[in-house]
Amino acid sequence: MEPGQRQNKFSFSEHRIKDISGVILAGGKSSRFGKNKALEKIDGVPLIERVIRVMQSVFQHLILVTNNPAEYSYLELPMYGDLINDLGPLGGVYTALTVIPNNTGFFVACDMPFLNRDLILHMVEALDDFDAIVPRISGELETLHTLYSKRCLPSIRRLIDLRKYQIGMFFPEVSVCYIDESRIRYFDPELKSFININKPQELRRINKR
Repeated sequence: MEPGQRQNKFSFSEHRIKDISGVILAGGKSSRFGKNKALEKIDGVPLIERVIRVMQSVFQHLILVTNNPAEYSYLELPMYGDLINDLGPLGGVYTALTVIPNNTGFFVACDMPFLNRDLILHMVEALDDFDAIVPRISGELETLHTLYSKRCLPSIRRLIDLRKYQIGMFFPEVSVCYIDESRIRYFDPELKSFININKPQELRRINKR
């Protein structure tokens, strides 16, 4: 399939996919930022709301994984706390795959303000029978802009039991399709989808632009 060519492979409801869940991970402690960065703003809009806008345009069912539900209750999204604490993003992936009603979730972090709807749709269309769809840029894997299926759960659980919490460590045990940079740039030439905010100065630079 050529980039940009779409097939009606998944079920849509009001032009949104209903058999893949959208998952936003908001469990980080924002230690480098100094306060909850998800609620910091670009052009007057909190980072997490920018993420939600794009995700809701793609997926009918959306959840938030967070251990601070009071901060996000105004968003009126289903929220789930980590089933196992202090595992970092791997714990969020494990929790979401356990609770979502669909077999697959599309995972992003709450501090990625420039998601690209067309790139997300392209990744969804690449799913086929793979267990994960993972972007790869300059050899680096973007593990939090990724599709994971519930078939990954046994391998994730083994990592947790071994106290190994790096997401990519379970990839050799599952079927992974890597989306390479040339395909990504077809939809997102500047790779803005993968910008995430870790420090206040990064946010200030973006707002000045």
